[in-house]
Amino acid sequence: MLFAVEVSSSAHTAMEIYDKVQRAVQFYLYPIHFQCIIAVVAVVYIALKVTKLVVRKYEDTRVLESFPGPPGHWLFGHALEFPQDGTGLDKVVKWGEAYPFAFPLWFGPVIAFLNIHHPSYAKTLLASTEPKDDIAYRFLIPWIGEGLLVSHSNKWFRHRRLLTPGFHYDVLKPYVKLIADSTKVMLDKWENYAKTNESFELFQHVSLMTLDSIMKCGFSCNSNCQTESGTNAYIKAVYELCDLVNLRFRVFPYHSDIIFHLSPHGYRFRKACKIAHGHTEEVIRRRKEILKCEREQEKVQTKRHLDFLDILLCARDDNQEGLADEDIRAEVDTFMFEGHDTTASGISWLLFSLASNPEHQKTCREEITQVLQGKDNMDWEDLSKIPYTTMCIKESLRMYPPVPGIARKLTKPLTFFDGRTVPAGFLVGTSVFGLHRNATVWENPNVFDPLRFLPENCAKRSPHAFVPFSAGPRNCIGQTFAMNEMKVAVCLTLKRYELMTDPDLKPKMLPRLVLRSLNGIYLRIKHLEPEP
Repeated sequence: MLFAVEVSSSAHTAMEIYDKVQRAVQFYLYPIHFQCIIAVVAVVYIALKVTKLVVRKYEDTRVLESFPGPPGHWLFGHALEFPQDGTGLDKVVKWGEAYPFAFPLWFGPVIAFLNIHHPSYAKTLLASTEPKDDIAYRFLIPWIGEGLLVSHSNKWFRHRRLLTPGFHYDVLKPYVKLIADSTKVMLDKWENYAKTNESFELFQHVSLMTLDSIMKCGFSCNSNCQTESGTNAYIKAVYELCDLVNLRFRVFPYHSDIIFHLSPHGYRFRKACKIAHGHTEEVIRRRKEILKCEREQEKVQTKRHLDFLDILLCARDDNQEGLADEDIRAEVDTFMFEGHDTTASGISWLLFSLASNPEHQKTCREEITQVLQGKDNMDWEDLSKIPYTTMCIKESLRMYPPVPGIARKLTKPLTFFDGRTVPAGFLVGTSVFGLHRNATVWENPNVFDPLRFLPENCAKRSPHAFVPFSAGPRNCIGQTFAMNEMKVAVCLTLKRYELMTDPDLKPKMLPRLVLRSLNGIYLRIKHLEPEP
C-alpha cells in the first residue's frame, strides 16, 4: 500500500512538471509565433504596396511616352533639380523651350505630373471643372479645410454659388475706401525710409497691409495689425505653413500622414495651424455675437457694409439650408489666406517692377496725378480711369504671377488639340510662370512691356496665354477684389513716393503657395519733388 501511494505521488508530481513545462513552452513560443505572423503580414503588406507603386510607375511611364521631357533621377525624379536657391522657375522655362506644349515632371519614384506651359494645352485643362490634385492640395486641408480652393464636385458647385454674391460690384464698392485707408497706414510707416534713403524689405510691410485690408473688407474688423509692435502671429504662421506645405510636397516620405505627423516639421505645422485657426475662429465668434445682438439679420446692411462673413453666415441655397460651421471656418481660412497672401505677392512684385522700370513708373504717376487731381484718396470710379497703370499691373502679373502653378487630377480622359491623350486619374499641372514666359507666345518674355496689353495686342493672343487668376469655371472668385486692391495700392504709393531698387539686393524668385523671394524684395524710396 505504501508503495502504491509513493508511485501515485510520483506520477502526480510528474504530471505537474509536464504541465508546467507545457505552459512555459506556450508562454515563450506563442509570442514568437504571433510575432512571426505579424512579420509575415507586414512583409506581405509592404510587398503589395511596392508592387502597386511599381505598377503605377510602369503605367505612368507608358502614358508619358508621347510626352518627352528632361531626364530625371531613378529615385528622386526631378526633385533634385529644384534646390530652392531661386533658380527653379528659370529651369522650368528652359525645359519648356526644349519640350513644346508640355513635359513630364517626376517627384519621387512614382509621382508624375504632366506640366503644361502653352495656352493651347492650358485651354483644354482649364475649361474643365476637374478637381485640384490630391497630393499638394491635400496637404493644405488640415490648414484651410475643404473650402473653395480644394473642394470639388457638388460641394464645390454649391459653395461657389453661395459665395459668388460676396464679390458683386455693389459689395466691392465700399472696399475701395477701406483698402485706401490701410494703404495710407503703410505709406505713413515708410516715412523714415524716405528720409534716410535706407532700403527696406517690402513683402512684410505689404503682407500686413493686405491682412489689414482683408480684415476690414471681409470681416468688418479693425485689426490694427500694421501699428502693433512685434511680428504679427498670423502672418508668421502663414509663412510657416506655406514653407512646410512646400517641403512636404518635395520630401517623398512626408507624403505619409503618419511619418509627417511624427516628424519635427509635422509638429511645427500643427502649431502654426493652431495659431491660424485661432485667428479665424475669433473673427467668426465676434461676428456671431454681433448677429445675436441684432434683432433681425436684415439690419446688417443698414448698420455697416455687407461683407464676406455676412454672406457666409446668412447664405441659403434653394432648400434654405446654410453652410455648416465647419464649412464656414474652411471658407474663412481660405479667404483669409488667399485674400491677403496672394495680393501681397502681387503688390510687392508690382512695386518692384515699377522700381526696376522708372520710365513706366513715371508714366503711371502722370496718369494717376491727372485722375486724382489733388485727392489723397481713391474712389470706385477712379479705378476705370487708369488704363496705363492697369496694363503695368497686368504685365507685372505676367512676369511675376502670385500663384506660379496650379494642378488638377483628371476624372476622365483629356485629349489635347494635337491628339495626345492623358487618362483619368492622371495629374496635370499648369505652370503659370512657364506659360507667361513662353517665348513662342510672348516676344521678349523677360522684358517688362505693358503695351502687350493694349486691346489690339490682346486680340492677337489666346485668352489662355495670360492666366494669373486661372481661367474657366474654377477661376479665382476674388480676382476683381485683388485687381482693385492692386490699383489702389499702386496709385497711392506712386502719388507719394518715387520707387528705386537696391542694386545690391536683387530678389530671387521662390515658388511657394505664392511667389516669394528667397532673399526678400528690397526697395529704396524718396519723396516726390513738389510740383512747380
